[in-house]
Amino acid sequence: MPKRNLVEAINHGLMLEMERDPSVVLLGEDVGKEGGVFRVTDGLQAKFGSERVIDTPLAESAIVGVAIGMAAKGLRPVAEIQFEGFLPPAMDQIMNHASRVRNRSRGRFTCPLVIRSPWGGGIHAPEHHSDSPEAIFAHTPGIKVVIPSSPYDAKGLIISAIRDPDPVLFFEPKRIYRAIKEEVPDESYTVPIGEAKVVREGKDITLITWGSMVREVLRAAEMAEEEGFQAEVIDLRTISPMDENAFLESVRKTGRALVVHEAPPTCGVGAEIIARINEKALLSLQAPVCRVTGFDVVVPLMKLENHYLPNPERILAGIRKVRKF
Repeated sequence: MPKRNLVEAINHGLMLEMERDPSVVLLGEDVGKEGGVFRVTDGLQAKFGSERVIDTPLAESAIVGVAIGMAAKGLRPVAEIQFEGFLPPAMDQIMNHASRVRNRSRGRFTCPLVIRSPWGGGIHAPEHHSDSPEAIFAHTPGIKVVIPSSPYDAKGLIISAIRDPDPVLFFEPKRIYRAIKEEVPDESYTVPIGEAKVVREGKDITLITWGSMVREVLRAAEMAEEEGFQAEVIDLRTISPMDENAFLESVRKTGRALVVHEAPPTCGVGAEIIARINEKALLSLQAPVCRVTGFDVVVPLMKLENHYLPNPERILAGIRKVRKF
């Protein structure tokens, strides 16, 4: 079985779906001839032609608006926004139109649209290139939000997203685009949207995270085990719909929980997770649920970026805090 990194896995998933379904089209800035800024769509225009892999002007609102029209008329567009920080120009199209097509038409129309975008920090990029806006879109009814953390999951989830009848925001953690390789089957397969994954079993604390933070949390879990504390790690994989049963079941077993994410803490996804634990598993807790996150500031440029992002040492300190309560 071949080993692939995240870029190669997503590229292969896109290729298989384009071969399987002629209604799948790609569009975005530089996705064709250049293969995307991170080369995720490399080679696809040469294989499928410029009518199915479409280079667009630098106009995010137009990219998403055209894709919504394509989706409403029977195509399955996969639109790329070059960086997550460039999503705001398309917010009106995403939040007021794509998300509401099914409801507005009372089910007569759906919007099988995927919006791909590199996501998160860790590569020393300039401003508007390192944000984590998943909470904004998870707050919008009608939008699914997916963030894979491994090549295997990325391929299965992009295929599931393309086949989904409703709009999916597919965030790709750019920090681990080429940092991880694992066995990824050549054949087509799906990973269910809305289903979390236990990536490490433990009995003393539940660590809940997603995206590039899964790797950092696993490292912290290994450090905690050296101190005699066994951590269970939950990769949420899908922010919306959220698989709350996965982390509630784990918290009822361990009695302690820590949420880790890159985004600022205020009104972040971590706050929602903690609220659900407090509402549905409070009597199982032996300590308050804590968070290790970014800060309530703009993601800093490269000299301070490593201080902003959670790392294994900060996560281990959070584990110790929960443990000692």
